[in-house]
Amino acid sequence: MVELSIVIVSYNTKNITGDCLESINRSLAVSNIKYEIVLVDNGSSDGSQELFEKLKKDPKNNLVYKQTGTNLGFGQGNNLGVKLAQGKYVLLLNSDTIILNRSIEKLFNFYANNEKQIHFLGPKLLNADLTPQTSVCRFFTLPVAFATLLLKGDYWGLTRTSPDKFMEVDWITGACILTTKKIYQRLGGFDKNIFMYMEEVDLLYRGKKLGFDTFFYPESQIIHLGSASSNGRTFPILQVYRGFLFFYKKHYSRFHLIMLYAILKFKALIAYFIGKIKGDRYLIQTYEQAFKLV
Repeated sequence: MVELSIVIVSYNTKNITGDCLESINRSLAVSNIKYEIVLVDNGSSDGSQELFEKLKKDPKNNLVYKQTGTNLGFGQGNNLGVKLAQGKYVLLLNSDTIILNRSIEKLFNFYANNEKQIHFLGPKLLNADLTPQTSVCRFFTLPVAFATLLLKGDYWGLTRTSPDKFMEVDWITGACILTTKKIYQRLGGFDKNIFMYMEEVDLLYRGKKLGFDTFFYPESQIIHLGSASSNGRTFPILQVYRGFLFFYKKHYSRFHLIMLYAILKFKALIAYFIGKIKGDRYLIQTYEQAFKLV
């Protein structure tokens, strides 16, 4: 019987995903946890299918491989992975992560021993150089959205942090989230209308409203490389804009949405004119497109 299903969505990240799978199996090699890795491949064209079909044949890899044939997006890819999962517990794990030591085991054991109080649990994320990566976040109220977009709130620790103690939080970065299949499915999983970015915020916000709380457990630590599946630098910015707009339309009043419009437009204008002054084509083109989204 599988206890833990580790769900990974991959898109044209053959080598990075391969490293992630290797780190998982290495981390759990001496563990008693009965686990499987459910890998959903969103129609990759970089040789991923050949590699993972080969790895799937070796039972030591504990791999369930699903090639979708098309890019479903991060959210729907995870929803499919959870649907295929056999375990009571599901770990939503980004393909661009490296598991350190026995981090999954630590996270799993802590969750299983406290699941009456804990519904979602995340580890401490680290950069490739092992420095802390901010992953504990506040819900995007207007002040938080303003600080995030216009005050570099993440940089100053106003909106995202990386604590050193166990604590309840608003939401955690979706690079690594442990929950149960029952809770995930009760919430309907990630919203299928979000292609990429803001999925975890929406999920954990809906969870909080139903009494499902999110916690941060720094004793478990993993490396998160970040943005491995993003297409260039412009795409993530535009998806962040789309994510903010979708989240506010879904969860906030019209007044809040109008105020968000103003913040997003102001952000786009500032970045656009900075691009003009510096002659930076990236800023000009990216925020010209962003402005049109609002």
